[in-house]
Amino acid sequence: MLYPFFAMVNLSFAEDNTIFTQPSKIFYGNLTLDNYKNVFSQIPLARYFLNSLIVASITTFFTVILSALAGYAFARLNFKFKNALFLTILVTMLIPPQVNIIPLFFLMRELHLINTYAALILPGIFGGFGIFLMRQYFLGFPKDLEESAKIDGCNILETFFKIALPLALPTVATLAIFTFVTTWNSFMWPLIVTNTESMRTLPVGLAIFKGSFREVTLWGELLACSVICTIPVIGVFLAGKKYFINDIMQGGVKE
Repeated sequence: MLYPFFAMVNLSFAEDNTIFTQPSKIFYGNLTLDNYKNVFSQIPLARYFLNSLIVASITTFFTVILSALAGYAFARLNFKFKNALFLTILVTMLIPPQVNIIPLFFLMRELHLINTYAALILPGIFGGFGIFLMRQYFLGFPKDLEESAKIDGCNILETFFKIALPLALPTVATLAIFTFVTTWNSFMWPLIVTNTESMRTLPVGLAIFKGSFREVTLWGELLACSVICTIPVIGVFLAGKKYFINDIMQGGVKE
């Protein structure tokens, strides 16, 4: 499982003429940084990276906040048509994302948001999975804590932000990791809704770089791009690993 990642990193420092001439080697000599230098000089990779980072970070932030608010409301509050509304949200999880691409594109066009950050971010900040995940956590939230907060004079929002949300940190971290990775790797929607170099994200830029009009595919530079694409995802997972594992353990053990 780890070897493809090791090979990707190793080959990204190898010269193009040695990648296929010595396929049986595990470690390549004469390592060079030319592939990384050439990538940054041939395509606006820094701009692609910045776009992906902005879109993934903002989408993750708003997805976590909105999903937590909605999940808390569905789990702890009583209002009309609560179950019917939650069922409707669950049904949206059964619809393939490809089905929504065309109506979403027309909606973005009517709002004059094509080729903007808003078009890349807005469709991703609402999702049934996040609401479902947060609701399941808040269903087991101790009522005694809510009653204690009310006695201390906290309203609903204060109870949520000061007590419920901090205690839900493992679940929040799990949702944040899933959202960030999904958004970072998103290809189809950014490809459709962007049409200039300045707005493309890393997956789209990587695909265009590979499919550009070249007589020979520059595999070393392509692998260098792949390594750069992978680094933020690994960093986010390592940062939230402790909370992610704690959330899994909470769901697998009962007292």
